Amino acid sequence: MTLPDTPSSPAGTDRTFQVDLRGLVDLLSHHLYSSPRVYLRELLQNAVDATTARYGLEPAAPDGAFGIRLYADGSHVRVEDDGVGLTEADVHAFLSTIGRSSKRAEAIAEQRADFIGQFGIGLLSCFLVADEIHVRSRSARTPDAPVVEWRGRGDGSYSVRTLPASARPRPGTTITLTPRADAQEWTRPARVHALARHFGSLLLHPVTFDDGTGGPGAAVNPEPAPWARAYPTPGARTRALAAYGEEVFGFTPLDTIELDLPAVGLRGVACVLPEAVPAGRRHGHRVHVKGMLLSEQAEEILPEWAFFVRCVVDAESLRPTASRESLYEDDTLAAVRDALAERLRAWIARIAASDPELLGRFLRVHHLAVKSLAVHDDEIMRMLLPWLPFETTDGHATLDEFARTHRTVLVTSSVEEFRQVAAIASAAGLGVVNGGYTYDRELVHRLPEIRPEVSVADLDPATLTAHLDSVDRETELAAASYLALARDALAVFDCDVALRTFQPASAPALLLDSREARHERTRSQLAREQQGGVWGDILGHLRQEAPRAQLILNQLNPLVRTAVAIDEPELARTSAEALYGQAAMLSRRPLRPAESSLINRSFLDLLAHALRKDS
Repeated sequence: MTLPDTPSSPAGTDRTFQVDLRGLVDLLSHHLYSSPRVYLRELLQNAVDATTARYGLEPAAPDGAFGIRLYADGSHVRVEDDGVGLTEADVHAFLSTIGRSSKRAEAIAEQRADFIGQFGIGLLSCFLVADEIHVRSRSARTPDAPVVEWRGRGDGSYSVRTLPASARPRPGTTITLTPRADAQEWTRPARVHALARHFGSLLLHPVTFDDGTGGPGAAVNPEPAPWARAYPTPGARTRALAAYGEEVFGFTPLDTIELDLPAVGLRGVACVLPEAVPAGRRHGHRVHVKGMLLSEQAEEILPEWAFFVRCVVDAESLRPTASRESLYEDDTLAAVRDALAERLRAWIARIAASDPELLGRFLRVHHLAVKSLAVHDDEIMRMLLPWLPFETTDGHATLDEFARTHRTVLVTSSVEEFRQVAAIASAAGLGVVNGGYTYDRELVHRLPEIRPEVSVADLDPATLTAHLDSVDRETELAAASYLALARDALAVFDCDVALRTFQPASAPALLLDSREARHERTRSQLAREQQGGVWGDILGHLRQEAPRAQLILNQLNPLVRTAVAIDEPELARTSAEALYGQAAMLSRRPLRPAESSLINRSFLDLLAHALRKDS
């Protein structure tokens, strides 16, 4: 690639990047921040970090000595803090240099872990709602420090001047924004107050809001986080956490799980959802960092199987990304995720051991989540597998209940296979579990690990056929002609036909055909059509060896007894096709086009025959 010629310059000359501030703000608004509302979070964050630094400078100051005040009257938005403040050198170094943060100053570098911000570009977010940022600050590091005023404008220009001490009698910083007309949605007093509550309800330093009407300022964070308060009894604590979960998430939790990881300074609560959620759907969790809301949709804080809870946590050691709207994936986050997963496992173990009523309600709602966990967690599997509900030939039952009456448990590989055989297997006394749902087949096969007296095997057509009673030889011979015609009519579906007796007598026919067998026959058919000569003959032979479907006619059914006595070949073929179609529909599997055509044709042929007979 050839670059265009440019004016020559002395070798080694350094140049400075020219920054288009408007373009940078546009980049922030479209690619870094999710919404202009984050401007208020950044203002609060700067105030909180400055206040934290002030306490570091004056450790003897009592709690609450330094606060944060927020004002919004419709024409201006102002945030005032009693923090550490800025000197004129700080203003030039940090406010007027893109990408540099005052929190990188050497004087407070050792306290960096106490601060929320990490990237030094937060103040730029104010240009999302205003064309000018006005800062007045007085440093607490020097007793007679002057007041420094900085004005930054959206066109990239700024001005700095010093003011008399009377301009700000106490140390700290005041940031004032004059909103643009198109930003009024985010700067109205009611919206500013709501955003302050949204982002800062768990902040440790006191924050008040004043709407300019002359009334007393409203506390943005009047109380500590619910897990940080003292309660008279454990029950009162549980109720308070549940009430907080309902306030935040809008549902009454089935139960609450308190979360506490001292190693990373994390505390919070997990609220168990009262209703089931679709498999694989993950709810976002509310994550605060040092009290400031970071994200309402932080999926990464918990493992995928924990979709039965929603959490609110506040952490000290988790790293926010550049936008401070999600978490940085690192070893600390991975360790936190594992530790929180262990807390959820411990809660499940506790209610399994001490609260069977709550365990029952939990499993009725969230059995799928527990099954997904049990597949990969041997301890949970051994603890809860007997209590998990499954669809069986005895109805919906736990494996513990099912194993009491069935020492041999058969499990199907698909839902449609279970539906084909359920009624017949139940009448034959076989214990069959539907293994077609996610995780079920794998878990049922692990039942002998905790119930050694029980054996588990996959159900195959031969197993069920062996439990169906054969008809006597005389009946079989009398039906031989009909069975031959039926086999010929259904040969196109690779289906054999047999006559048996089984319960319930109301079932005229049973179609045994696994999904795997159908796939194998389809694959063989396609391969045969694509090959010729010797290979075609060989593949044709292999196709004949592929598992065939079986249509089992029930001799106990009056309709079948009438059908096998038909002596008209065409009517016999039509009746066999109709019986096949009815059995295929009862299996509830998707019908192939040829089967749908057969059902329609056999119905019309039988109707035409009936009308001719009546006439």
